[in-house]
Amino acid sequence: MNNKNFQIFFDCGFSKIRASAFNIDNNKETLYLESEFFTDRSNLELKIQKIIASLEKDTNEYIDSVNLMIDSTKMLSVGISLSKKLDGYKLKKTSIQFLAQEAKQQILKYYVNYDIAHIIINNYKINDVDYSYLPNDIKCDFISLDILFICIPTELALYFKNIFSKSNILVDQIICSSYAKSINYKDNLNLSGYVSFIDVGFNRTSIISYFNDKILSVDVLPIGGNHITKDISQILEIDLEKSEQEKRNFDQNLKFLNEEDVSIDILQKIIFARTEEILELCAKSIESNPCILGKFKMVLMGEGSKILDNQHKDKISFTNDIDFLEETSKDICQSGFKFISGLNKQEVVVLPKKHKKNGFFEKFFHFFR
Repeated sequence: MNNKNFQIFFDCGFSKIRASAFNIDNNKETLYLESEFFTDRSNLELKIQKIIASLEKDTNEYIDSVNLMIDSTKMLSVGISLSKKLDGYKLKKTSIQFLAQEAKQQILKYYVNYDIAHIIINNYKINDVDYSYLPNDIKCDFISLDILFICIPTELALYFKNIFSKSNILVDQIICSSYAKSINYKDNLNLSGYVSFIDVGFNRTSIISYFNDKILSVDVLPIGGNHITKDISQILEIDLEKSEQEKRNFDQNLKFLNEEDVSIDILQKIIFARTEEILELCAKSIESNPCILGKFKMVLMGEGSKILDNQHKDKISFTNDIDFLEETSKDICQSGFKFISGLNKQEVVVLPKKHKKNGFFEKFFHFFR
């Protein structure tokens, strides 16, 4: 943002809003805010406005733009391959941009109710040789690109844009939260080989799979932490609000439930049973990917997974190697900031963040940050 000291990020989950303000010139000066956990979204706009007001007060700056981090049960990924003959010419970025733009137009044509959030070039096949990144100074007879598009529902993007516009705030860039988090955590944990990040939300679970630095797939399952809450409510015959409280506090609660003569062991069995089901569904999704040819590690994260941690691994009946990642609002917002700052070299940025006159290709891309 022009003439401003802070860059603003909002992670708008289904049950919690997180926000941060990063000082552009001083990375030690960062503010983090989050809402309380909620299930009633009728006053979501008010919650966002409250956080905006707090950030403006703490930064002493008027906020006119934000970067938005969201996920959705309807988020989808689409892979496409395109090729071009170059007859021995030196490969230029403009050739890649033409192919990426052609692929983008095909996606927009056939997925009319979706916006493109991310364009990822997974592989460059140049003269029958595969490259993870675009090589410098290479002559090319034939090039083929494998491109992955991550898309979000247009309706969801407009919903949040309208909320921020009421406060005269523009949305600079929309980021898929689970995707940005997976990149950040994979880098921080120095993970290699086949690894899948399982982001358990309120009513969805996102699965982002990698082999080393290459993203293999993005999948979303319509099941999340709220399904555990519903199981507790149905089996123990208590209301949903009480079920949510018992679920989130079960590891600290050593007493019987107030209304029912049911021990904490019964509660844990309910939670672990649904968790095992979620993990099994995730494993089936991962194993269905023909690109995954060996054993894979699973990393569980997200608000819906906070009821569990690594000390419960032995109590969960599951064959794959799995770790529980305890993430904070700071971790989540920093994932967005690092992503915008250019952590992923395979990403093609769809739209410019600054509204100014650009050249032809810059109108479509900020290429490879």
